Order: sequence, then C-alpha cells, then structure tokens
Amino acid sequence: MENTLPATTRRIPSIAAAVVVLTLTTAYIHFSLGGVLFTLNAAGYAAFAVAMIVITAVPHPFVRRFDWAPRIGLVGYAALTITAYLVIGPYFTLGWVAKAIEVAIIALALVDLRHAFGTPAGLVRAALSSLGLRSDSPSVTVA
Repeated sequence: MENTLPATTRRIPSIAAAVVVLTLTTAYIHFSLGGVLFTLNAAGYAAFAVAMIVITAVPHPFVRRFDWAPRIGLVGYAALTITAYLVIGPYFTLGWVAKAIEVAIIALALVDLRHAFGTPAGLVRAALSSLGLRSDSPSVTVA
C-alpha cells in the first residue's frame, strides 16, 4: 500500500513507537510512586501516549491537521515535569531514571517534529494553518 501523505506528514513508526514506550514507562514509574501528584502525572503521560498512538495510526484529516499538538504538548509536559522535579524533589535514584527517560522523550519528540515539519518555521506554519490563523489558510477570509 502506497503512502499518499505528503513527505512532511509521513511518520517514522520506530521513533513514534519509542516515544510511546518511553512515555508509558515514565507513566508507570510515576503511577507506582502513589500519591495524588504522581498519579495525576502518570495519567497525563498515559494520555499523551494515547494521543501519540492516534496521530501515528489514524489517517483522518482532522487528526492530521492537529498532529503537531500532542507532540508539542508532550515536549512541554516532560520539560515541566523535569523542572518540577528539580525544584521540588524528592531526589532518589528512580526519580533520576524517570528524568533521563523524559529527556529521551523530549529528544525523540523533537526528532519526530523535525521529520514531520522540517523546520521550526514549518511547524509554526502548520500550527497557524490548522488554527485558521494564516492568511493563506482556506478557513480565513481576507477582505
């Protein structure tokens, strides 16, 4: 079966799969720690893993239109989790393992973004177009 998506939206399944596996791994680590904050963090990671699976597997135009959002969201979520850990702690070995996994998630998600959109400008163009904020977007009427 031939891939009919433009080159900028074709997925690298191995990178997407690695992001999902790492995201579920850190979700499990946070879930295993118990407590409301860790459980909520685990739920957030699980939701992003599901979102990554959806943008990888579902070829629907609406999903393709917004496929940048879960990637950017995951990068931001992982960065926020790392920052919170550095500020709040508690510092222990498993925490540092989780942070290393989150750094890997960020790196792989950025590679995935680079592959999908080419440049940061390409990502911004895609995001603005999907939101109808570009003048060349079909959903914006220019007077």
